[in-house]
Amino acid sequence: MVSTVELMDKHRGQVDTSTGPVSYVDTGGPGRPALFVHGLATSSYLWRNVIAQFEGDRRCVAFDLPLHGSTPAAPDHDFSLPGLARFLTECADALQLSDIDLVGNDTGGAICQAYAAAHPDRLRTLTLTNCEVHDNLPPKALRPAVWLAKVGLAASTMRWVMRDERRGRKIIYGTGYEDLANLPAEVSRAWLQPLSATREAARQNARILPSLRARDLLAIEPALTRLQVPTLIVWGTGDRFFDRKWAYRLRDTIPGATEVVELDGARLFFPDERAKELAAALRGHWTANP
Repeated sequence: MVSTVELMDKHRGQVDTSTGPVSYVDTGGPGRPALFVHGLATSSYLWRNVIAQFEGDRRCVAFDLPLHGSTPAAPDHDFSLPGLARFLTECADALQLSDIDLVGNDTGGAICQAYAAAHPDRLRTLTLTNCEVHDNLPPKALRPAVWLAKVGLAASTMRWVMRDERRGRKIIYGTGYEDLANLPAEVSRAWLQPLSATREAARQNARILPSLRARDLLAIEPALTRLQVPTLIVWGTGDRFFDRKWAYRLRDTIPGATEVVELDGARLFFPDERAKELAAALRGHWTANP
């Protein structure tokens, strides 16, 4: 039986952009493309179980963000929200994606908001799961990590965390999963290694959180209040980073938002753990907007 990781890697390719090579998955297949955007400390593998639900039915695309998965980052890479939105735009342009069903999780959801605000004409639908909203960037639960980065301790702390793989897995992902046993060791290893394998990687990773500023998310809010793209919001209610109130803030901000689907007890990385439920919500949303 082919694992979902093998399924992803079977469709993996690389495209060149102005910031360097980018690793991506493109399953091909019929219909308009569904573009999945992950957040921090994960990769395109976050979507492996969701994409498996659409095998043979839909063209599914997922990029690895800079310094994540198999995509490197230049020493001076722009990790700000506008910079990451430009990165996504370049990637979508490189694959000539249009009429997109865009789906985002975690900081990938913030990137999707920025992309949608700039390019509403390229989207057919938008789906946002637990992610930064309004001024909740970075979320309060990550403020200690931001402080470590600002005082220059984040890189050494990350290297210490990763000296013991099981310790690193628990510290980084324990609060994002209902049951950490649902995260395969090979996947957590693939997520953590690019961020901490070398001193330079750890230094680069320490630049990310301080680069993400609430002012950049607030700057796109006027455009979101005019966004007519049909928007679905799927929210895990057990997430410590993004409270359910933010789901309804999004619904009340985006005119195209149709509904909020709550997944009881689901945490931040529920696209991995509860892929069938998310896939069912996506099918309904996409079918309603053919």
